[in-house]
Amino acid sequence: MKDTAPRPTHGTPVHEDIDAIETNEWLEALAGVAKVGGRPRVRFLLLRLAEQASRLGVQTTASAYSLYQNTIALEQQPVYPGDLVMEERITSIIRWNALAMVAKANKAYGELGGHIASYASAAEIFEVGFNHFFRADSEAGRGDLVYFQAHSAPGVYARAFLEGRLQASQLERYRQEVKGGGLCSYPHPWLMPDFWQFPTGSMGIGPINAIYQARFLRYLQHRGIASTEGRHVWGVFGDGEMDEPESIAALSLAARESLDNVTFVINCNLQRLDGPVRGNGQIVQELESLFSGAGWNVIKVLWGSDWDPLFARDDGHALLRHFAGMVDGEYQNLGANDGAYNRSHFFDQDPQLQALVADMSPEQIDALRRGGHDFRKLHAAFETARKHKGRPTVVLAKTKKGFGMGQIGESRNTSHQQKKLDIEVLKAFRDRFALPLDDEAVAQMRFYKPADDSPELRYLHQQRRALGGYLPKRNGVAAPIAVPPLDSYGRFALTADERENSTTMAVVRLFTHLIKDKQLGPRIVPIVADEARTFGMANLFRQIGIYSSVGQLYEPEDAGALLYYKESTDGQLLEEGITEAGAISSWIAAATSYSVNGEPMLPFYIYYSMFGFQRIGDLIWAAADQRARGFLIGATSGRTTLAGEGLQHQDGSSQLMAATVPNCRAYDPAFASEAAVIIDHGSRRMLEQQEDEFYYLTVTNENYVQASLEPDEHADVIRGMRLYARYGEEVAAVRLLGSGAILREVIAAAHMLDQEWQVSSEVWSVTSFSELARDAREVQRQQVFGGDVECQSHLLHCLPGHAPVVAASDYVRAYAQLVVPYLQAPCICLGTDGFGRSDTRAELRSFFEVDRYHIVLAALASVDPQAHAQARAKYAIDADAEAPWNC
Repeated sequence: MKDTAPRPTHGTPVHEDIDAIETNEWLEALAGVAKVGGRPRVRFLLLRLAEQASRLGVQTTASAYSLYQNTIALEQQPVYPGDLVMEERITSIIRWNALAMVAKANKAYGELGGHIASYASAAEIFEVGFNHFFRADSEAGRGDLVYFQAHSAPGVYARAFLEGRLQASQLERYRQEVKGGGLCSYPHPWLMPDFWQFPTGSMGIGPINAIYQARFLRYLQHRGIASTEGRHVWGVFGDGEMDEPESIAALSLAARESLDNVTFVINCNLQRLDGPVRGNGQIVQELESLFSGAGWNVIKVLWGSDWDPLFARDDGHALLRHFAGMVDGEYQNLGANDGAYNRSHFFDQDPQLQALVADMSPEQIDALRRGGHDFRKLHAAFETARKHKGRPTVVLAKTKKGFGMGQIGESRNTSHQQKKLDIEVLKAFRDRFALPLDDEAVAQMRFYKPADDSPELRYLHQQRRALGGYLPKRNGVAAPIAVPPLDSYGRFALTADERENSTTMAVVRLFTHLIKDKQLGPRIVPIVADEARTFGMANLFRQIGIYSSVGQLYEPEDAGALLYYKESTDGQLLEEGITEAGAISSWIAAATSYSVNGEPMLPFYIYYSMFGFQRIGDLIWAAADQRARGFLIGATSGRTTLAGEGLQHQDGSSQLMAATVPNCRAYDPAFASEAAVIIDHGSRRMLEQQEDEFYYLTVTNENYVQASLEPDEHADVIRGMRLYARYGEEVAAVRLLGSGAILREVIAAAHMLDQEWQVSSEVWSVTSFSELARDAREVQRQQVFGGDVECQSHLLHCLPGHAPVVAASDYVRAYAQLVVPYLQAPCICLGTDGFGRSDTRAELRSFFEVDRYHIVLAALASVDPQAHAQARAKYAIDADAEAPWNC
């Protein structure tokens, strides 16, 4: 049954014309202005008319997007600077090698997967960039930053093969990395550290990171650390990827900061992984509305050069009228079928359209390309984007998913899943792109590489030499930066006095002191999403200033105060507003500056710990992949320290999540002295030894008397635990482990055990259960698989034998349980499983069963059942109360 539902109209709304003569006079006048004064004059007059209409109380109804046509008119296109025939030939070779790489891997191993259709749609986009725009690092300076669409990685590998940077043996091992020499699935700097610069495999991560990298380039320039003028950030992303919140989260920032050094190229092949991006709409028009509304310059590349004669003959604008009313599901259907189908199902639907193609064969109609497959159109867009000043630019390039893959892959809903191609399809692909391969080479899916002195390779190398070298390429080496002695900036933390303080304030004070160091200081990048005053950072406002690309255009209301809100172009503090995703993206830019810019920086991003790994864990994982170096400070941490805030603010899980990130060193120090040692150690590891790791510290806003630390205890702090004190007899009946906020409850419990129950104990300050487990895991591996039975973990060195252990933290039990498999002794773990809630710290710790009374009870249960029963009665512990994780 035919669908009779109203069809959406995607062009400018049409209203009844009550005076056609007057309308024509206005339109002719506008055309005359355009002819004499040019497009800028037309834009000026339209703006003035809109302003006047507003004054008259008339609400304008102009569309948020332009007509469904190319933004750059034919007469505005610059002369193409390259050899089109040669570039088409090279692109065809790369297409084949990319296809063969994926298909060959899946013929041998059906489980490997891979993607062909995405690169097939984006090949021309990449080749225009590689041949004419993407500048590499060279002796002349640092080049551009390019975020590659992850699913197009096979095409990037195939180009690197022609360039001689990858060998055929590596292409043979696509997605086969374990034994070495293979190629990873997507851009992963951790797995290919000399090749990929940015991880983009998790969709949405690339766009937000690209914008904050572009902003960080300006930050370095304004602060006089690096010359970044002329460097450009290019991001090639998919139209479906724009549905990710992170993809569009920073668009307004880019416009607000006038980041004309960033260009997005959106590959609008109209398809997600399973079907149309907007089957009942038009994703190109939607994206234009989104980007233009956010303040971006928008360039649409919809129709290839073969369409230009049709538009020139279309005096009645029939094409634009029909394009406006078509939804993407229809465009996809037309793209999946041949010229005869397109004639009958599109052109024959209107006499004006029928006349436009009357002299064209079905083959000629089939050859009408979309703009994203046209080198001339794409070059014009890239060139215009690079020259545009004052705003970021997005190029919306319309393509076909699976372009060139024939009837099994071109614009098909199943295109993304296409991994294997039969021989006839491969032959058709060869013939379509005129590849010099015989039937045997096609059947065996042999890679094709012209001779080194062939015109193709000479041209390819010539174009890259003109742009400085080859991309993608990552340089992971930068000059080491000396860290000052800990005593010079952290003495206050190492030798505590009787004053109460919080570990959050101590950490802020530590990096504030580091900022004063002449060499390292300028490279400290303090970052906060919001609430800098909550974390005791208000003194930094005046000391180092808040970065603003335009300075401070107003007098702050607190100008008369000592710690007034000071913004400046050379400000050092990045205060990002209420956007944890944006703040961590700034941190990533700073934490990878050693590689991206050759300028090591040391960022400290401080935030409510609950809004770190839980909210933005994917971005943190991308930072790990990109080999970030810096500090993440989870302030007001734990489930019981942020007393009044309640369920969504109280963090009981971030330490456990951090333990899953291989190159994240996570610590939960109880005292400022421990935090100082960790920061000093981490700074030296990252800046002096250039280790690709980053550090997560959870600190609290709870004020108490801090503890001093002796030099011989520093190493144990880094290993994960140190002996805090012994209570009672020299040989402990029970050993108590505590971390972070709960260590003080453990200390109080030890006193109670000694004084009330005559039970001796040892108290251990555990700075990191995850580091203890990491070390013990490696020792176990050496013992089991290496036969090294003499090696011993730090955990067992501290806790030998079978004396029972009680371990408590302000995190879920699973955090302390990380070490249980490696102990010889029985262990009871206490933690804060369940939802958070508002109350006092004492009530919360009692509720979650991590206060001193519950710790005493757990210890007695391990060593004295009779005393345990007495203690339950004495402390009124309700055995019938519902467990906190069930409440």
